[in-house]
Amino acid sequence: MKKRFFLLIVLLTAILNGFAQVSLKGTAPQAVVVGEQFRVNYTLTTPGEKGADMRLPETSGVKTLFGPTLSSQSTSTSIYNGNATTQVTLVYTYVLLAEKEGDFTIPQATIKVGNSEYKSNELKVKVLPQDQAAAAAATNQQAAQKNEQQAATSKAPSNEDVFIRMHVSKSSVYENEGFLVTFKLYSAVDVTGFDNAKFPEFEGFIAQEIELPDNKQMNMENYQGRNYRTVILKQTILYPQHSGKITISQGKFDVNVRVRAQSQRSRSFFDDFFDTYTNVKKTLISPPATVDVKSLPAGKPASFSGAVGEYKMTSSISATELKANEPVTIKVSISGNGNVKLVKNPDIVFPNDFEIYDPKIDVNTKVSTSGVSGTKTIEYYAVPRYAGDFTIPAAQLSYFDLKTGTYKTLSTGEYHLHVEPGTGGNAASPAIVTGSNKEDIRFVGKDIRHIKTGGVTFQKGNFFFGTLGYWLCYLVPALLFIILFIVYRKQVAENANIALVRTKKANKVASKRLKAAQKYLKDNKREPFYDETLKAIWGYLSDKLNIPVSNLTKDNVEMELIQYGVGEELIKEFIDILNTAEFARYAPAQGHDAMDDLYKQTVDAIDKMEKI
Repeated sequence: MKKRFFLLIVLLTAILNGFAQVSLKGTAPQAVVVGEQFRVNYTLTTPGEKGADMRLPETSGVKTLFGPTLSSQSTSTSIYNGNATTQVTLVYTYVLLAEKEGDFTIPQATIKVGNSEYKSNELKVKVLPQDQAAAAAATNQQAAQKNEQQAATSKAPSNEDVFIRMHVSKSSVYENEGFLVTFKLYSAVDVTGFDNAKFPEFEGFIAQEIELPDNKQMNMENYQGRNYRTVILKQTILYPQHSGKITISQGKFDVNVRVRAQSQRSRSFFDDFFDTYTNVKKTLISPPATVDVKSLPAGKPASFSGAVGEYKMTSSISATELKANEPVTIKVSISGNGNVKLVKNPDIVFPNDFEIYDPKIDVNTKVSTSGVSGTKTIEYYAVPRYAGDFTIPAAQLSYFDLKTGTYKTLSTGEYHLHVEPGTGGNAASPAIVTGSNKEDIRFVGKDIRHIKTGGVTFQKGNFFFGTLGYWLCYLVPALLFIILFIVYRKQVAENANIALVRTKKANKVASKRLKAAQKYLKDNKREPFYDETLKAIWGYLSDKLNIPVSNLTKDNVEMELIQYGVGEELIKEFIDILNTAEFARYAPAQGHDAMDDLYKQTVDAIDKMEKI
């Protein structure tokens, strides 16, 4: 019984697999012109059996002239683990006629394979109106022949025959609101080449380019009453960085157009059979466009840093109960539609007794014609050095919601940590305790513990007692003890002062990061170079000013440096480095020289700060 059941399962699986291999897929051109005939192909794939009784329902506005005809057939056989599999591919063709203008859906075609019927996918076809110029010329045969002859002997096409449009999806936007810019080539002539493309620099915007396929497809499009073959050359999402009217400058492009060579003699009957052609270069200019950028409304929340779009935020913590010197990680994930890369990291405020490290940031975005979407994940690392109960307050992120036209605030959770003493015995903060007895010195911890001094005795005799050497045996150890005690106490105090240690090591840590940035500079890796440079500057300022990186802003950096007596010129130099590196990460590429200048400026600024 079990064997029969097993064989039945195997048989059913084989039958289902055989049916699963059958497919019928249709293809058609995206756009055609009224009165034009076009082909629709249906590809049938079967495990060996041919199809029969193929049907295509009638569609209003599109007439079936004839079909189906079997235009091609192929068979392939593959052997895997001793099992031979045969696949037959059949292509059926219909010829249709576009009868009227509009958008039409060709319904599913059906075919029978064995005892089963299979359906294809629906097809969308856009029927364009006839070219107005061609329709007017067709009313007069002589005029049509004259136009044809002029087009055949023309050396250079006009600006109406071939041109490039810069299409802006929105003419009025808010600051940091993304919009689409498309550069499209329109051609009614035979374009054979395209080079020397100079697209605008997009000054005043942050640009996110959409990746287009290398093999670009031509489509038909009706523009101002004339049908053109079109192809998209470039698509970019732009984010305006300030309010006001911002102009996108013009682009300049060179195209090669194939035209019939002009003959110096009168044309004869044989010229139609032996035409010669030549390539004519034509320079195209895409006109500039102006975008009205509106300021964001008043009433910005304190946690707003310029994010515009629609976002969600979640957070998690690695552990809420741990021991001293064990790391804790808070992971914050920001997802949504907008310029996710430039969303400011939420400020996670750790207690003062925590050692804080630079956050790890991972950005995953997708750029499409509808905008930029993706996820930004920030992992904050910290190490509690002492035992106790601590609270990490909730962090907030505010953004401007384009759908509602209001500001919205997202919040992480508030976390409560219970830290127990670690294996190192750090149950409390370090403290130095001194009693009235000089010989009873105690340091809470394990560095120094109950150092006891004993008396030094010497053999008493006339040859040594009362001499200078006798007294030096007392004075020298006492002096050495006092000196060592002062030095050691100072060292312990410095080691206990984490801020002082970080300040002393700030230059060394920054130098390591700048070495990594220099390596990226040599390899011409643009984004990693700017990321490492930013980490070096922010980390250096954090260590010098004793402020966590998550709490640093350009404003409080400037205020703190002024309080420390740093000159305005050097402060401006640091702010300029931060602005340049942040903008250059996502702005259009500025070349290797700009990266080299920024690296030299960063090294020079840190050297100046160290000399103060």
